[in-house]
Amino acid sequence: MHDASYPPDSPPDAHRWQLEPLGVIHSDYPDRFGVPRQPGLAPAARATLILTPPYNDPLAVRGLSAFSHLWLTFIFHRTPAADGRFTPLVRPPRLGGNQKVGVFASRSPNRPNRLGLSLVTLEGIATEGGARLELGGCDLVDGTPVVDIKPYLPWVEARPDATAGFAPAPPDALPVVFYPDACATLDRRRDGDSLKALIEQVLRQDPRPAYQRGRRAPERVYGVRLRDVDVSFKAQEQEGAATLMAVVAIRSAAAGS
Repeated sequence: MHDASYPPDSPPDAHRWQLEPLGVIHSDYPDRFGVPRQPGLAPAARATLILTPPYNDPLAVRGLSAFSHLWLTFIFHRTPAADGRFTPLVRPPRLGGNQKVGVFASRSPNRPNRLGLSLVTLEGIATEGGARLELGGCDLVDGTPVVDIKPYLPWVEARPDATAGFAPAPPDALPVVFYPDACATLDRRRDGDSLKALIEQVLRQDPRPAYQRGRRAPERVYGVRLRDVDVSFKAQEQEGAATLMAVVAIRSAAAGS
């Protein structure tokens, strides 16, 4: 339907929308590497959405606690701007990183307007001195600007009869083991249990670039930053079995930088 407020013969660039962030995410993911490629794959991941004025008025979240899940519209702020150049093809990790599909047939962060959509669990709401939302299963990097919040309605938005193209099912979960030094570090932390769960949930998705998977490099050590620690791990290919993700060490991010 044509909006009468915009003349049909107006030039396409005459009307541009300006989005203003209504809040910022603070999450367990300081860096992009290691962030699950879809929401909900790491239930132990926690995040807080802190609303900013004037959107932090407690009245704006009245009634939201009745919903268990939320849609967040956000900006891929760590993805470079397109600089006016449109790239129609991307390489999804689910296709091994070496097959191209149209950008609109993917969930790649390299999008024309850098807009993302994430389904998160609403764990709680605090309204003292403003408004903030406690979230679970988050897949957003720390500092992500959020531009909209909507409640999730399962009766209309959960479609079991839908087809999902080249991503019809969740990726296979890889086994994860911890070396003794890593276990000792976790034992000394008050959040050791939840941090261990987060590490397992992130690594079992294999955060390595798709083109590196399946390669035998037993001595190569990768690093992923979660919460306030740097996690060192190896991907050990096993003949006739799933790749084993081995956590070699866990060190404070300050010490590792």
